[in-house]
Amino acid sequence: MPIGFKLTHNHLGRLVLTLADGEIHEDVVPVRAFPIAAPNEGIALVSPDGHELAWVDHLQDLPDDLRGLIEAELASREFMPEIRRIEQVSTFATPSTWQVETDRGETQLTLKGEEDIRRLPGGVLLIADSHGVQFLIRDPRALDRHSRKLLDRFL
Repeated sequence: MPIGFKLTHNHLGRLVLTLADGEIHEDVVPVRAFPIAAPNEGIALVSPDGHELAWVDHLQDLPDDLRGLIEAELASREFMPEIRRIEQVSTFATPSTWQVETDRGETQLTLKGEEDIRRLPGGVLLIADSHGVQFLIRDPRALDRHSRKLLDRFL
């Protein structure tokens, strides 16, 4: 299946999109339509002013070089650490400080209120800390017993 576009980096390291008709767009940005529920499906390539220029149904359908370019660009823009373990919480009332282990290392977050823990489809939890950083728990049941016990106190 033909892709219908080409992606390259310019001399400043920004993405350049060349459409099938030869039209060139600089400084394009890939944006996931469903970053949590379906991170590898529905990727829009948008212009600096937010207009969609191209659409990718499934990342795995792209050639390796093109997929790698888009994944690298997404990784440089997105920061959503995934909580793997909750070590301790300062108090079971909010605000509380959590010591957590994430896929990016150990850190702490401050939970301002229980409303900052959002339940998403599929049991996924999205936790916003006091600095606006979003932490993800993909499957709360997969956490160890200690972490689940601490988390349950806030749910």
